[in-house]
Amino acid sequence: MSDPDRIHAFTSDALGELDATGVAEAIRSGDISAVDAVEAAVARADAVNVHLNAVQTPDFDRALERARRPAAGPFSGVPTFVKDNTDVAGLPTNHGSLAIDSRPATRNAGFTDQLLSSGLISLGKSTLPEFGFNASTEFETLPPTRNPWNTEFSSGASSGGSAALVAAGVVPIAHANDGGGSIRIPAAACGLVGLKLTRGREIADAHASGMPVNIVSNGVLTRSVRDTAAFVAQVERYRTAPKLRPVGLVEGPSSRRLRIGVITQSLPGIEVDEPTRVAVADASARLSELGHDVSELDLPLPEKDLREFQKDFEHYWGLMAFAVQKFGRKVMDPTFESRRTDALTQGLSRMFVRNFWRTPQVVRRLRKSEARYHQAFADIDVMVSPVLAHATPRLGHLSPANGFDVLFPRLLAYVAFTPLNNASGGPAISLPLSHTADGLPVGVQFSADHGHESTLLELAFELEAAHPFRRITSST
Repeated sequence: MSDPDRIHAFTSDALGELDATGVAEAIRSGDISAVDAVEAAVARADAVNVHLNAVQTPDFDRALERARRPAAGPFSGVPTFVKDNTDVAGLPTNHGSLAIDSRPATRNAGFTDQLLSSGLISLGKSTLPEFGFNASTEFETLPPTRNPWNTEFSSGASSGGSAALVAAGVVPIAHANDGGGSIRIPAAACGLVGLKLTRGREIADAHASGMPVNIVSNGVLTRSVRDTAAFVAQVERYRTAPKLRPVGLVEGPSSRRLRIGVITQSLPGIEVDEPTRVAVADASARLSELGHDVSELDLPLPEKDLREFQKDFEHYWGLMAFAVQKFGRKVMDPTFESRRTDALTQGLSRMFVRNFWRTPQVVRRLRKSEARYHQAFADIDVMVSPVLAHATPRLGHLSPANGFDVLFPRLLAYVAFTPLNNASGGPAISLPLSHTADGLPVGVQFSADHGHESTLLELAFELEAAHPFRRITSST
């Protein structure tokens, strides 16, 4: 490897440098078997996980058994990982927390079945920070998950383990979910494609759907747009979302030219770094070159509404942590011990308790954000913005070991652009369109109105074809 801090598992084995669609095609054609693919992924995990710390719970033996009779589907026989906040029968679900010593789940979560209906074979569970509250997969006392582009940096979160495994080539596709940016953030940090679906498109997370506003969407992280598009099509085949316009299988760009609004200024109180500003400006220029009608958009919402939304989402963040602390034994696991949660979970919960009286108004306003988000697309088809306010930080910057008073302001300064899509339910995709001078990926976010994932996928195909995404390969 030319860069001693870069880690990858790409070799000339059965997986090669193929994406999930390519692996599935190789299995269907008989060039390789599902057993070959799974054995290669297991060997890759064994080789690089010691450097990445991205596998939470291996399930390699059962994966090899399933590979002998893989389920049918567009990804039949392709290896994957499931994030460790989603139940897989026979495996514990610890939510990235030392406060839980979970017994193995007795059945799959609803979305696990939806995901595996594509023919994917789970190799086990991937890491996440405690309960997915952090934007970096770091822990108070355990080793962090590392970014394969440079192991001194964060892989993002909360789907940081899945992102590291896909970017490093252990598997070509992995489960992720997103309650404030947790698909799009690690996609941006690790140079991947990360689509957050419209609320209601896929089977809802059981814990999140019980909250007053469901802000969590399930999905995948991939190295290609076609893999993400194939996943979305399978989600629809498994269960139709009757209130949403269908997406279907998007297979390439559209000839339709879009009205695109590019956010050109920072959100209130947020400083955007130079590599991120350059990434958005370059994306704007590329879109113009492709013939789209590109215009500047000051902010996604009026500044007053944005400031109010930022405060409301912070409060809701705290509400989720309070719910874990108060009801963890009931809704998470009977082994849950609140005294063992980390500084971020405890600090968020305390913050909520101090301001609990605001909750009814906050919930009402967050529910109204769906309509306000829809209004933002009255004159545009797609909104372009940063995914994050700055490039992925060095490990330690967002560690819960810093304590809540240090960590939380850093999170607010980092994660500013993604939460609106969670509260409003709108779709958004992170694409790896740029890099820092040090070679770290920088993602750009593309958002559309509710139900318009097809628009985002068509545009993603077009950008990928015009400017192929830079990936870690066996030669890097």
